[in-house]
This record gives sequence, structure tokens and C-alpha cells, in this order.
Amino acid sequence: MSDFSVIDLFLQASLIVQLVMILLLMVSIISWIVIFERHFNLSRIKQANKEFEKEFWSGKDLNELYEGIDKISNDELIGSLRVFKHGFGEFLRLSEGQQITIEDLESVNRAIRVSLAREEESLMHHLPFLANVGSVSPYVGLFGTVWGIINSFQGLSDATQATINAVAPGISEALVATALGLFAAIPAVVAYNRFASDSDTQLQQSSVFGEELASILYRQTVKAKL
Repeated sequence: MSDFSVIDLFLQASLIVQLVMILLLMVSIISWIVIFERHFNLSRIKQANKEFEKEFWSGKDLNELYEGIDKISNDELIGSLRVFKHGFGEFLRLSEGQQITIEDLESVNRAIRVSLAREEESLMHHLPFLANVGSVSPYVGLFGTVWGIINSFQGLSDATQATINAVAPGISEALVATALGLFAAIPAVVAYNRFASDSDTQLQQSSVFGEELASILYRQTVKAKL
């Protein structure tokens, strides 16, 4: 039996199957780039939330805490820091030169909801791509498989004898296309499920923090009116 490699199978494959292989390989590489980027981004958000909420509940003055965060640009804000800056920033804006009322707190709640919506958009960034890769890649690989099998039958019809050598090239490229489809899809599906779950957890944590912040500001407003 002669030695062969995946590269040899690629070079011997038909043009259509070669294009399918190249496409799946490129998609797989991009998927892994997205996977690593999402992993480090979620780890950064988890750590930032943990450190900020620890500082927030330490009893530190909220105005002093806000002054430290206010210097951070909106593009660098993540998690509960984003919620606090937008929510408490709106509270300070409303209280400038006047006594804030309970009705005014609805504006603070809107600012918190907007910050949560932006946080959700940030957390879900690139995840639809992983979902599409996980669902489409097997079918792209299946297309290459079908095309390879067609070439196998064509080789069988052109051969003078029905031997394994007549169908082996087409079957081989078909199996490689199938394998590449699964190679691209499986990591994408696993990563999407993991990141979607972690993103929901972080978003829920920020949402709970937003409700607690709104409650604190409400109590401050009521106390100031008494």
C-alpha cells in the first residue's frame, strides 16, 4: 500500500472539493480566533466584575468611586462598571442644582437599562458567527462528500474493471470533506454553548447589580426628602 497524506488527497481532489476544503479550513481558523478572543474577554469581564463589586460593597463613598470610573472611556467599560457609570452618572446629572425627586429616578432606571443592553450586545459579539459555523459547516462538508462520491461513480463507470482503485480517490476526498466539516463545526458548537451560558450569567449579574444600585439611589432620594 502506498503512503499518502491529507495534502496528497487535497491535491488529487476535484476543484469543487478543493474549494470546499479551503473554505472549511478558513472558517475553522477564524472560529478558533473567535474562541480565544471570547474566552479572554469573558475572563476579563468576570475579573473586573468581581473586583469592582468588592470595592462597591466595601462601603466606599459612591461619589469617590464614580470619580475614579469617570476617567475610563465608554469603550473600555465592561460589566457592572458600565452599569454604575451610566446609572450613577445620570443620578448626579439630575441632582445638580436641584433636589431630585422619586419621579426623576425613572431616568436613572432608563440609563441602567440602556447600559445593560449595550453590555448584552458586547457579550454576544461574534457568538452568532460561531452558531452559524456550527450549523452550516456539516452541510458544506456534506456537499463535498456528495461531490466526491459522484466523482467515485464517474471513475467507476470510466474504468475497464470495477476495482477499489477506481473509486478510492473520490471516496477519499469525500471523507476528508466530511471530516473537515465536523472539525469546523464541533468546536464552534461547544464554544457557542459555553460562551452563551457564561454571557447570560454575567449579564444576569450586571442586571442584579443594576437593580441594587437603583434601590440604593431610591433610598438616598427618600432619605433626602425627609
